[in-house]
Order: sequence, then structure tokens, then C-alpha cells
Amino acid sequence: MSDVEDWRAALSDAGELTPEIAEAILDAHGDRGSRAIESVSEGRVKEYRDFTVVVGHEDEYVVEEGGCTCADSAYNVDQAKGERCWHSLAVDIAERVGRVDHHDMWYSDVREFI
Repeated sequence: MSDVEDWRAALSDAGELTPEIAEAILDAHGDRGSRAIESVSEGRVKEYRDFTVVVGHEDEYVVEEGGCTCADSAYNVDQAKGERCWHSLAVDIAERVGRVDHHDMWYSDVREFI
């Protein structure tokens, strides 16, 4: 089992972000892990009927099945090596610790107002 799978499994089992799990995330993902943890603590992971969205510093990004609409995911991340952008990591973390902000509406409708 890889470091990435280890922290995800440990986080699912614990249901909370312990210092040891946070350290494992940072060891595996560096700055991306740090930004992901920060966004979860700030409640920036939103789930709508149609998409899960992470509110970034400059825009909102749709995350689906580990992929993301951000430039980092498109140009820098090698998913074959287990890399993910921080938005995708934030969704993984938020889902496992129950910190996803659920909205009973369609993001495609909300996005028109932004």
C-alpha cells in the first residue's frame, strides 16, 4: 500500500484529521497537501447535486473522480504517479472527515450568478 493509500485509509478509519494523518498528507503531497488541509478547515469544499466544487483563491474548481478543472491538474499533475492537485486532495480529505458543505441545488444554476 502506498503512502497516499495509507493516509486515505487512516483518515477514513479515524474520521478526523489527526496530527499523524496531517503529517502523512504533507509528506506525500507537500504544499498541495497543506493547501488542501487549509481549504477543508475553512469549509471551502462544496457538494451540489451535480458537482463537487472547491473554492480556490481565484476561482471555483469542479472535482470529479479525482480530476479537477484547475490548470495545475491539467498541466502539472501526473495522476499515474498518484499526484493530485490540492482541490482534489481537499475533496478526499473533506469526504473522509465529514467536512463537505452540502447544497441541495444544481451548481450549473448557481454558477450563472457568480
